[in-house]
Amino acid sequence: MAKNKKSARVPPPPAKPEGVEFYFDKFAAAHQNPATKLIYIIFIPLLVLSLFGIAWSVPFPYIKFLGQYNQDFNWASFLLAFLVYYYLRLSPVLAFFMLFILLIYFYMITSFLQVQKDGMVNLAIVSAVINIIACITLFIGYIKEGKRLSLEYRIKNMMIAPVFLLHLVLRKFNVKY
Repeated sequence: MAKNKKSARVPPPPAKPEGVEFYFDKFAAAHQNPATKLIYIIFIPLLVLSLFGIAWSVPFPYIKFLGQYNQDFNWASFLLAFLVYYYLRLSPVLAFFMLFILLIYFYMITSFLQVQKDGMVNLAIVSAVINIIACITLFIGYIKEGKRLSLEYRIKNMMIAPVFLLHLVLRKFNVKY
């Protein structure tokens, strides 16, 4: 006798990301608490700045064929290129605004390096302290939200969060992206 097989219901596949709004909606849905929104507005830019400061502080190897331009390359340049490429894939307009903001960060870091040459504090130490404070504060924000987020989701949030904040500003000024 043939067994009666019931057709198993297969759940529909998860919604595929279609544009940058998909990521913004997910980010906004996971961050609803007004107190944590303020934390994100303050500490996400500080976290990005500190990451660039740390990347800038890591020594870049001498590459002979670069010659005199070897001093112009550092790990922060590669981080900048990666982020701009990532954001270009999401939205070219947002990517160009983010590039402008990141270049301001580069200016701040180079200004700080001038102060460091005068014997003041080290860029790596200041960046590490800012990074630790920002990470702890953002983690407290995640706890306040009361949602359990995977490490993978947190890493994606770190990539989306800066451009999400920029999106909020551009939306206030009715800039299409």
